[in-house]
Amino acid sequence: MSFAIRVTGHVKSVVDETLPSLVSSLVASSITAGDASLWGPSAEAEAANRLGWVDAVSVSRPLVPQIEALRAELLAKGVSRVVLAGMGGSSLAPEVIAQTAGVPLVILDSTAPGQVLAAIDGDAESGGLDRTVLVVASKSGSTVETDSARRAFEAAFRDLGIDPAERIVVVTDPGSPLDSSARADGYTVFNADPAVGGRYSALTAFGLVPAGLAGVDIAELLDEAEATLLEVAIDSPENPALVLAAAIAGGLPPRDKLGLVTDGTHIVGLPDWIEQLVAESTGKEGTGILPVVLLPVSPELESKPADMQVVRLVDEAHEFHLFERHEGEVLVSGSLAAQFLVWEYATAIAGRMLGINPFDQPDVESAKIAARGLLDSRPEPTAPAFVADGVEVRVSDPELAASGTLAGVLDALWARLPETGYVSVQAYVDRLRLPQLQGLRELVAADSGRPATFGWGPRFLHSTGQYHKGGPAEGVFLQILEQTDVDLEIPGRPFTFGQLIQAQAAGDASVLAEAHGRPVVTLTLTDPQIEVLTLFEAAQ
Repeated sequence: MSFAIRVTGHVKSVVDETLPSLVSSLVASSITAGDASLWGPSAEAEAANRLGWVDAVSVSRPLVPQIEALRAELLAKGVSRVVLAGMGGSSLAPEVIAQTAGVPLVILDSTAPGQVLAAIDGDAESGGLDRTVLVVASKSGSTVETDSARRAFEAAFRDLGIDPAERIVVVTDPGSPLDSSARADGYTVFNADPAVGGRYSALTAFGLVPAGLAGVDIAELLDEAEATLLEVAIDSPENPALVLAAAIAGGLPPRDKLGLVTDGTHIVGLPDWIEQLVAESTGKEGTGILPVVLLPVSPELESKPADMQVVRLVDEAHEFHLFERHEGEVLVSGSLAAQFLVWEYATAIAGRMLGINPFDQPDVESAKIAARGLLDSRPEPTAPAFVADGVEVRVSDPELAASGTLAGVLDALWARLPETGYVSVQAYVDRLRLPQLQGLRELVAADSGRPATFGWGPRFLHSTGQYHKGGPAEGVFLQILEQTDVDLEIPGRPFTFGQLIQAQAAGDASVLAEAHGRPVVTLTLTDPQIEVLTLFEAAQ
């Protein structure tokens, strides 16, 4: 068996109660057959054009020799460094695939100018731009982050006397604006199946092209997926996707926080991919499941919030006995491709159980519109409520800043948490320079006493951003920004990367505060390397 799952304690009771109706309703076989009516009349039109992922293995097979031939051609020219410019589902799946295979793949899913420059320049180990191929991945063909990265790389290639058409590979839907312009410019183009949404696209061209060009054995990945197809397609209590869906979406009151912890698994980074899949698929119409990426020592595993269901990712099913102490958790193991398929099925089934459409993302566009408006108008930044130790403090409600101290502001933000609330920490910074910021999540969870999520901006806007606006109105939001002298022009655009990331942060904050009434605290580090320590001290 390519995937195994074990449930114990209260979650076993939930699964035992929920599973029979899922089996008798023929949900699994109906998804496999492409039945778009499963999610109700209002979702049927969307679902009818979003179920192509169930056939991804067979549809993607012909891509394998094409990708392998292109890789051989590039290597023959000395091009061995692969950079992927993509957001959300266009980058998260290939990142997991490459990391798990131990293959280098540079992910550019940020508009922080320092990260863009680093992706362009390369390094001594992997080589510089002269050895680089850029994969531009965008389903819509109009994603602003991806378009901006493409423009920057085109200019950099030309500066070196390299024809961008020889070094840029495009993955997009047929007929998208990018599809048309890329073909006109002579770029190599791989069209993805338009009947697959971005977050369900792991086993399509979006996952396979960058991973395959980087050196992953993608034929083996599809073989692993094929071995799982029968398991997820049958209407049986042994179907792991049905069991997983029942575990994460069944029961009353619902456990709508999903703690994801890796514990010895060989798969690297899978919770980040699951986070986008589940949050963006279910977080709408005031409901949803919020994934929380945990460490084995995270405070939530100690405090055990009543509204959190923990899923522990382990390496082999025969190791389940080693986790006897984790009563009430869901233990899963399996190959990477099996994990992709089981979680996709389970998420779609969970959407049906929650009564929502798991294939749309109606609230994602609001932050994009707000950011575009700020880029057009370029207003002066609002004055901070106060500055403490070089950290500028801005708040959505003046009462949040009444203490005049960083620790007091955070305490005031935690005080706005409802009983079932969560904290979202959002870092719009160069994460290559400030990777330690991710450790803030553990401190915030401990200090606030509630589950906390951490997202690198603007990457998370294509992930949990939908849940923040469409899910339950119970989040409080902490933005971390940085001041930097590093910036980079975006050729053909009237704004820079630095201005773009600032607008994305401000736009999202305004939508959360003004349109959804959520409390937002924005902390700007004027000397980031020093003030990170100040921030950590305030959060303890």
